[in-house]
Amino acid sequence: MKRQRQQALLDLVQREPLGSQQDIRDRLAAAGHVATQSTISRDLEELGLVRVRDGDGHLRYADPNDVPAPRSDRHLRAVLSEFVSGVECSGNLAVVWTPPGAANAVAEVLDHSTLPGVLATVAGDNTILVVVREGSSARSVADRLRDMAGLS
Repeated sequence: MKRQRQQALLDLVQREPLGSQQDIRDRLAAAGHVATQSTISRDLEELGLVRVRDGDGHLRYADPNDVPAPRSDRHLRAVLSEFVSGVECSGNLAVVWTPPGAANAVAEVLDHSTLPGVLATVAGDNTILVVVREGSSARSVADRLRDMAGLS
């Protein structure tokens, strides 16, 4: 029974953004696995599941091995201030300029950052296109990048 409940718990956190133990308890009960909060807490610990912030900024439980290590704001700020020479925006895109050969490294740091609004990047040799998440403003992302790069 414990093994089945824990497998159901693993399946749930991989499929759904469950942010609280109550969410987990409700979903497990709906799947036929009634458990107390303390049982769920023990299961989470035994399975090594942790709460992480997803790309939208919401907390959810996840296997830490499935989550890329987020870079700190300090690291992002250091990389941006060293390599970014300009930032502009258009539509849902922000364009970031770097010295030749630096765009891929900067894009990698942006992709693994928790900077709000950043969906993905596409890097060339010295230019990065930052695709801004729907519902976010490219201008606010560009302003934040400029600020972190010390260009404001």
